[in-house]
Amino acid sequence: MDVLSVSSLKGGVGKTTVALGLASAALARGKRTLVVDIDPQTDLTTGLAVDPGSALTVADVLKNPSPDVVRRAIVSSAWTEDRTLSVDVMVGSPRTIEFDVPAPRPRDLWKLDEALALLEDAYDVVIIDCPPSLNSLTRNAWLASDRVLLIAEPSLFAVSAVGRALKAMEELSLDQQVPVKPLGVLVNRFRKQSIEHEFRISELEQLYPRQLLDVRLPERASLQQAQGSARPVHSWPSESGKKMAAQFDQVFDVFEQAVDGHPQARGHAGRKAAAKAAEKKSH
Repeated sequence: MDVLSVSSLKGGVGKTTVALGLASAALARGKRTLVVDIDPQTDLTTGLAVDPGSALTVADVLKNPSPDVVRRAIVSSAWTEDRTLSVDVMVGSPRTIEFDVPAPRPRDLWKLDEALALLEDAYDVVIIDCPPSLNSLTRNAWLASDRVLLIAEPSLFAVSAVGRALKAMEELSLDQQVPVKPLGVLVNRFRKQSIEHEFRISELEQLYPRQLLDVRLPERASLQQAQGSARPVHSWPSESGKKMAAQFDQVFDVFEQAVDGHPQARGHAGRKAAAKAAEKKSH
């Protein structure tokens, strides 16, 4: 099971839209896919047309990640592939804000990882939609992930947020003594005709040449239409939709290549042991 966090420390950059696009790419490839909506705004849950009914939510999971609670917090979405495979959702809740504290107890940072460890054989891919903050919810997601994808729009504040996120990942890695690995920086809502956007892209290339992905996601109506209809972009019947789907495929390829053949241990103790073993091997 491979886990990807989709993250940004600046709101309004289309983070949830990217998470939905990657879930669409995973579904189109026949992957058993779970999305985790850990953002208190719960836009991911809404975008997947989920009716939680009497289901528990990710807030319950963070309080008590027992097998029964985890199972009851997951529901099927309206997204299906050939009626045989669907994207499942660990349901979001505004109540998760109660757990988004700036100075959590160390053991509370591993609640989501503990929950996902119970699902190791149930899914091929897990995509986590993080809140735009650096408190405990985001750190829970990062520690549970094989890679973290940072989303940035070509603006001054978003570029600044990338630097803060990369620094925070390094600090979390040192604090918890486990690797927290960025997949890269993905530019979203790019407009070719914008001088400002071109300037910010150039700035990102200079500041983060190793992390910046080649893909540039443009602003397209087809993506908003698919999202508004609660449909995966890979099923949207337009040429524009096909182009967007192909770009999400490219990003998903980068993720698969990064984690291929490198399964990650779950749990704090397992991750620390694996990190120490890797360090000894490198020496």
